[in-house]
Amino acid sequence: MHLNSFSVSGFRSLTEVADVPVRKPTILAGHNDGGKSALLDALAFLLGEHALAEDDRTYLTADGEVESAPVRCEESSVEGAFTLDAWEQERFDLPAQVRLRRCSGEALISRLEVWQPIPADERLRDLSQLLVPALRDLVKEFGLSPSSMRKPDLEQALRMYGREHSGSDGWVAVPAGLDKRMPRYLPFDGKKPDDAVKTVLVGRFQSYMADPDLKGKLTAIEDEVQDRLRIDAKSLCEHIEMRCPDLQKVSVEPDVSFQQGFKAAPLRVARRAGEAVGLDRTGLGSNRRVSLAIWEWTSELLAEEQDTTPTTSTGDEAPEPPPVQTIVVYDEPDTHLDYTHQRKIMQLIRTQSDIPNVSVLVATHSMNLIDGVDISDVVHLKLEDHRTVVERLGTGLLGDDIDEHLGKIAAAVGLRNSVLLHERCFLAVEGETEQRAFPLLFRLCEGMSLQAAGIALWACFNNEGALHLARYLIKQRRTIMLVVDADSRNVRKGIFKTPKLTEFFGSHASRYVKFLGEPEDDAPQQEKYNELEELFHDDVWARVANKIWAKTCGIWQPADFAALRGEGKFSGAVQEMLQERSENGPGGKPEMMYELAMALDDPDDVPEQLRGVFKQLRELAS
Repeated sequence: MHLNSFSVSGFRSLTEVADVPVRKPTILAGHNDGGKSALLDALAFLLGEHALAEDDRTYLTADGEVESAPVRCEESSVEGAFTLDAWEQERFDLPAQVRLRRCSGEALISRLEVWQPIPADERLRDLSQLLVPALRDLVKEFGLSPSSMRKPDLEQALRMYGREHSGSDGWVAVPAGLDKRMPRYLPFDGKKPDDAVKTVLVGRFQSYMADPDLKGKLTAIEDEVQDRLRIDAKSLCEHIEMRCPDLQKVSVEPDVSFQQGFKAAPLRVARRAGEAVGLDRTGLGSNRRVSLAIWEWTSELLAEEQDTTPTTSTGDEAPEPPPVQTIVVYDEPDTHLDYTHQRKIMQLIRTQSDIPNVSVLVATHSMNLIDGVDISDVVHLKLEDHRTVVERLGTGLLGDDIDEHLGKIAAAVGLRNSVLLHERCFLAVEGETEQRAFPLLFRLCEGMSLQAAGIALWACFNNEGALHLARYLIKQRRTIMLVVDADSRNVRKGIFKTPKLTEFFGSHASRYVKFLGEPEDDAPQQEKYNELEELFHDDVWARVANKIWAKTCGIWQPADFAALRGEGKFSGAVQEMLQERSENGPGGKPEMMYELAMALDDPDDVPEQLRGVFKQLRELAS
C-alpha cells in the first residue's frame, strides 16, 4: 500500500488542510508553531502510530458570545489517497486507488474506514465485528457461494454482495487485515539518538518477527533474534565510529523480550577508554552527528529490504505479500549541525528518496533543504487566525501546463525556493544589463542591498514564461514590480506590448509595470526617453567615461554624448563610440552599464525617475 497524499480535519491547528503530498521527498516549511509537527503527528495518526488525545482535537471558533467556553470539534479525521498493489487488490477485493481515513470522536476511539459503496443491509457494513458462525448464517441467508468457509473468504463474498446491493458511497470499516498493510512510519528528530536507535532497531525487530521461518517458535528463537539485533547494533556502532572519529568507543546492547516486545537499546559513547557515557551527557552537536550516522545506516537497511523479494508460493501456500511503503520522517534534521553536515543531510535524503517504495517527509526551517528540491515538493505552512493553512507554489492555480513549468522557470531566472516562499517583494527587469546594474544603483540610493531590503531580482529575457511566473506570484499575494525600458513597448513580438500585459494582468497592468523613460503622471513637463541609458545626464556619462574609458585623444565632454541623442538607439551609439575612441572601451552593453554603476558614488548621479522606482520598491517590500 502506497500513500500518495493526505488531508487533515480537526487535528490541533489543522482545521482543514487538504492534499499534502507524500513524495521523494516532501519538504514541510513554515514559521515556528505553523503546524509542521502537528502535520507529522496527524500522519502518524493515520498510519496507526499516534493515539489521539484530548488535546489533539481542534477547538472550534466560538460564535456568538465572547465569554462562551471554547468547544472542541466533534471528530478528528485524517484521510489518505492510497494505491494498492496487486496482492492487496486481490486479498481485500478493492480497486487500485482507494481513500482510507482514520477518525476519532469525543470518546477518542479511532476507526479505520474506506470510502466505497455502502451496503443497504446494515449488517454488512462492518464485517470485522462478526464471528465465523454469524458470517456463515449471512452467506446462507443471501444464497452465496464463497470459495471456502474460512473467515476471509466468507467476508470477501459478503463484501462483494454488499457492493452489488448498495444505495450510495460512504465510509465503511476496512476489511480485516488491511490495517496491517498501512505504510511503515519511521520518524527521526535527532534530539535523542537513543530514540533513533530504538526506532530503527524496532523496525528490524518487527521484520524478524514476521520472518516465516521464525513463526511459531517465539520461545525457542528469542535468543536468536537478540543475537541478530546485536549484530545489527555492532554494525551500527562501527558506522558511527567511522563517521565520528573523535569517539573512541560506541556500544549498543539490545534488550528483547517477546512478552514485552523490543524494550530498549541505550546508546553509550566514549571519547577515551573507560569513560563511556550516555548521550544525554553530551552536547547537542554531538547528538546530531551521531543521529546523522544512524540515519545513514538506516538508508543501507532500507535499500537491503528492497532487494529482498517475497518468496513465491508453491502448492497450496499463499504467496508472501510484497513489502509495504516506508515513510521516513525527519523533524528539523540539520539543527545544530555545521554546514558540511547539513550538506550530508540533503544527500542522505536524496539517497533514501531514490530507494523504491520509500518516501521522505522533512519538516525544516533550513534554506539548504528547502532549496534542494523542486518547488512543487515544498509544502509551506502558516498560521492565519490561529489555524494552519497550506501554501503550495507550482500547483493548481493556473492550469496543469503552466504548473508543470513554473519550477523550471523560477530556477531559470535564479529564484530559489526559499526566496519564492519568504521574500516580500519581487523585482523583474528586462535582461542582463538591468540585472547587473540595478543592485549597485539600488545600494547607492538606498544604502542597503536588494537582499537586505527583502527584494528578489530576476530578469525576464523577453521570455513569456516570466510573465506566467509574475502572474503566479501576484495570485500568491506577493508584491511584484516589472521595470522595463519605454521602447520595449514597440519590440516586435515582445512580451511588454500593451495587449500582452493586459492579457496577463488585466486592467491593473500599470500597477505592476513601470516603464523607464515615460513621463510620470504628476510631471507632464518631463522629457520622454526610450531606455535606461538615456536617463543618465550627459555630464554623468562624460565624468564616468573619463574615469574608466580614457579617450584616445583629449577628454570626454558632455557634448560627445549629447550628440548621440535623438537618432537611433542611444545605448548602442554610446557603446560604439566608447569602443572606437578608447583603448579600454566596454565589451558590451551589460558591461558598460555595470562599470558605469560601479563608478558612481553620489546618489544624485542616479536618474530621478530611477531613484523614485527604488524608493517605491522599498515601500512595497516593507
